[in-house]
Amino acid sequence: MSQFFSTIALGWGKVWPILFAIVFFGIIIASHELGHFAFAKLFGVRVNQFAIGMGPAIWKKKKGETEYSLRALPIGGFCAMEGEDGDSEDDRAFFKQKVWKRMIIVAAGAIVNLILGFILVLAMLSQESLIGTPQINQFYDGASTKQTGLVEKDYILEINGRHVYSQYDLGFLLARDKDGNVDFVVKRDGKKVDVKGVHFDTKTNEDGSESMIYDFIIVGVPPTFLSVMRYALMETISIGRIVWISLFDLVTGTYGFKDLSGPIGTVGMIAQITQETARTDLTPILTILALITINIGIFNLLPIPALDGGRLFFLLIEGIFRKPINRKYEGWIHAVGLVLLMALMLAISFSDILKLARGELL
Repeated sequence: MSQFFSTIALGWGKVWPILFAIVFFGIIIASHELGHFAFAKLFGVRVNQFAIGMGPAIWKKKKGETEYSLRALPIGGFCAMEGEDGDSEDDRAFFKQKVWKRMIIVAAGAIVNLILGFILVLAMLSQESLIGTPQINQFYDGASTKQTGLVEKDYILEINGRHVYSQYDLGFLLARDKDGNVDFVVKRDGKKVDVKGVHFDTKTNEDGSESMIYDFIIVGVPPTFLSVMRYALMETISIGRIVWISLFDLVTGTYGFKDLSGPIGTVGMIAQITQETARTDLTPILTILALITINIGIFNLLPIPALDGGRLFFLLIEGIFRKPINRKYEGWIHAVGLVLLMALMLAISFSDILKLARGELL
């Protein structure tokens, strides 16, 4: 009997992180679509369907004018508004609203994701004993960075020309450096100081790659209401910029297709981190959840057809020139964009499945 319960406990230990990841991924999607839904209702737009997930409905219910549904595939969702992609005689149709109202409705989903990401960072910092800052506290013995220009109490403002908002920028921006010689701008004794060519020693990893040795310790501040609010905002900005820079790296070929992850890979990553750290430290879990949430919010604002950013782009043109682009042509552009995005999603999901089969996920 004890063996039976041990097997059940072991199985549950594997299953619950996956369930947690799926539920959280659903919350991200639901919050995004809820942003569209809430502002559509606020501005009096008729909402015909509100769905979490894609594919066939596993549950649906109509309340008032709106049909609510939960669908089989947790890879998206939608808020279908009257007159969003077609003609309508209804005065409450989406396309008949003022352009500024439509822009707010379209942007609301991504904005809610960013707000959720900020809340997650707040939660992460609130449970820390100290909040890391981009200020140097002390150096390890023989630190090469101290020998080549940095000193204790330097507050790091820039790394290789990019502004430093929070501790997250330190590791990310330094990891992007190619030669281990880094240009800093620091605040020292109340003045801005340029410190050029700071040298970092490197080490060889098990896979043969080289990585920097960070030879200083940063200052930590206690989590008060003001410090948590301040650094949560700064770290949210840092995470958002990391997403933008990573997208740029993807476009320029720094990262390849194999480095992308879709819903399957994302769920696997969340589940793995949850299983490894949930009992000892919530910071890794909250960090990855915030990163994913902010990532989704920013990605949806990109000016790509079928995404919210693509729709915002057309609305911006309409607002500037006081004339909408022909809705038929816009619809075709979004339809093509949707097909291409779905094809990319399928390809990434197939890649995630292969990684899962090779044991690279979970």
